[in-house]
Amino acid sequence: MKLAVPHSSDHSLFAYFGVRPRASLPAWGILLWLIFGVVTPDVHAQRAATPSDSDPSQALQETLTAACRHDETAFATHLTADSAQAYRALAEEQRVALLRRMVLVENPGKPLLSASEGQPVVRCEAGGFTSEMRFGAAEVRENLAFIPVSVPEGEETQSVRFGFVKESGQWKLLSVGLLLVDIPALGREWQQSDLRAREQNAIATMRRVASALKSYQSAYGNLPETLEQLGPPPQGGISPETAGLLDSDLAKGLAGGYRLRYSIVPATGEENESERNKAAGFTLAATPVVYGKDGRRSFLLDASGTLRGADKNGAVATVNDPTVGTAEETQP
Repeated sequence: MKLAVPHSSDHSLFAYFGVRPRASLPAWGILLWLIFGVVTPDVHAQRAATPSDSDPSQALQETLTAACRHDETAFATHLTADSAQAYRALAEEQRVALLRRMVLVENPGKPLLSASEGQPVVRCEAGGFTSEMRFGAAEVRENLAFIPVSVPEGEETQSVRFGFVKESGQWKLLSVGLLLVDIPALGREWQQSDLRAREQNAIATMRRVASALKSYQSAYGNLPETLEQLGPPPQGGISPETAGLLDSDLAKGLAGGYRLRYSIVPATGEENESERNKAAGFTLAATPVVYGKDGRRSFLLDASGTLRGADKNGAVATVNDPTVGTAEETQP
């Protein structure tokens, strides 16, 4: 069967878990490094599984089958107790994201089970793509088992070992390659990633509002008294009271999980009122609506484009806070 997988490296299980340098581990990463020497079995001392033992290859087959189907309930049963509890506590999109990367496909698929040279082969067909995972012989030592798996990707074949640990008499997923599957760490890292994304969105929104303020000042010769004057106009058309430069939420100072505060900074040294209005500056402050959930840092942006920010425990940022550089604004 010809293998067809998504072209984006984000869908590669092996790039995702950092097994090969083909693609870097995503910035939000989900796993902790597992020290190779701690878990690598002594091949010379390994023993063959006896009929009374459960089969780790069967456990991996069932794990990948559940992932292919996006069966979150079944997948959780193949995790250790701590990881299963943490997995169930993740947001739905986060649980599904992990399943996608386990089997390299975006949508729920149809698992197809077969064998090659006496070893299991798991295929997952979904959305016009088929991923294929070929098992090697399981290496078992006491309560640890390692199963080599190869995945054809075009003209290349990627290889990795899945690690299992015996818990309450059953094999549970422990590691992928050199990485320990640590779902509690996944949850914490995902939470931090979400916070960073909300903060970056707040910064981008502040700059958008600042641009609207400058456009208003250029058009009308002064800054608006409130952000509401930048909101959508009625059927009668735009005016200084409803300039149509922002949507209704932003005009109310709502930027996702952040609240905006707008202040005019009067110009100095201008005798003519009209010139003072044209030269006036402003500040935009953004604070998380729910500190720690919607964001941690508070921000302050002035008319010159200088952005400042710091973790203020939900308080408003000030001109004494450190500047936020352009690279930091866009960091993943």
